[in-house]
Amino acid sequence: MAEKKSFAKFLIVWAGQFISMIGIGLTAFSLGVYAFETTNTATAVALITLFTFVPNILLRPIGGVLADRYDRRLMMIIGDLGAALGLLFILLMILSNRIELWHIYVGVTISSIFSSLQAPAYRASATDLLDEKDFSKGSGLVQLAESAKFLFSPIIAGILLSITTIDIILIINMLTYVVAVIAVFVIRNKLKAANDEGARQPWYNEIVEGWNTIKNNRGVLLLIIIVSLATFYLGFLETLIGPMILSFANAKTLGMFQSISAIGMLVSSLLIGMFTLMKRYSSMLVIGLVMAGLAFALLGTSTNIYLLIAAGFLFLGSLPFVNTSADVLVRRNIPNEKQGRVWGIIGILSQIGFIIAYSTAGVLADKVFNPWLVEGGALAHSVGSLIGVGPGRGIAFLFIIAGLLVVVVALITSRIQSIKSLDDKTVGSSS
Repeated sequence: MAEKKSFAKFLIVWAGQFISMIGIGLTAFSLGVYAFETTNTATAVALITLFTFVPNILLRPIGGVLADRYDRRLMMIIGDLGAALGLLFILLMILSNRIELWHIYVGVTISSIFSSLQAPAYRASATDLLDEKDFSKGSGLVQLAESAKFLFSPIIAGILLSITTIDIILIINMLTYVVAVIAVFVIRNKLKAANDEGARQPWYNEIVEGWNTIKNNRGVLLLIIIVSLATFYLGFLETLIGPMILSFANAKTLGMFQSISAIGMLVSSLLIGMFTLMKRYSSMLVIGLVMAGLAFALLGTSTNIYLLIAAGFLFLGSLPFVNTSADVLVRRNIPNEKQGRVWGIIGILSQIGFIIAYSTAGVLADKVFNPWLVEGGALAHSVGSLIGVGPGRGIAFLFIIAGLLVVVVALITSRIQSIKSLDDKTVGSSS
């Protein structure tokens, strides 16, 4: 029998994941620093990111199928323990003084594979534990946990690295996984009973069925496309904000910008988690996109660090409104028994924007936009008279264009009836 819905029980599972997210952020930051200090190359750091990111995303549809087939509580436990196993491998290599970069790549890949089992089950379990009226609060808290690795982890990791070693940080991260597992154990019954053995299809058929579930709901499909566009622009910001700010300021200033901007995400996530801000989530989606677009464009208009911090705060503060709206609308419109596989597929589709942005941002900045806005560049006397010329101003112009395009996407979204109609359906709330 399914676990009785309870916000308190959701909070227990969420608290465990919040702690483990901080641990994940500690390890990501520390391994990046270790790889850079060891090789003095950005390539080594990029490869760690690659091996951490790609397996998780590519395998999420399979994790989603398993989340629909089996006890979601069990899948979260296996995922967290398996992720800890990858870190244990790295730790053993460090303690035996045999550590090489490929050991780190293998370790984070193992962790990423098991995280692909945990993530869809965790997402789908929120529907098991929450009443529909609490979906938005639950989504806000989930985003708060996810933002913890950006907000708290770098500061904590920086302090820890100054007083201890990376092996201690790995142990701390493994202990946070244990905390997450204990939290899930508190939810004693199954989170959604497994499907009937005789009714099961081959796993790849279930993935196809999950895709068809999305494809046949035009509003959900268009919603996912909108989210992927948002991640595309976020990918540009993540990749290019550093080079833009470092073109006229130092690393300390960049760090201050990132930390204060991340507080915007924290504040918004807390507000969404504490209050039901709007009843029509399609409207909140549009408002969030408009705010994000305007803030993105504002980032390119000046080199005044205080204005940039305000714009960064507004941009990251708008993302939880976009994410929560999409999250709740999907939950309302996808049957609970299919949500695991659907969230797995959404995990890939919604990240396509990141992959495209990461692949193209550097080339666009170095080969197209920056040359346009140097002294004597093609746009130096036109656009340059408004936003300035010199290193990094081409990136600033790219931000302005990207931001205005986000606003255009928001306006188009506001006119799409199939997305607006998602507010009126509650298919995913069945237990």
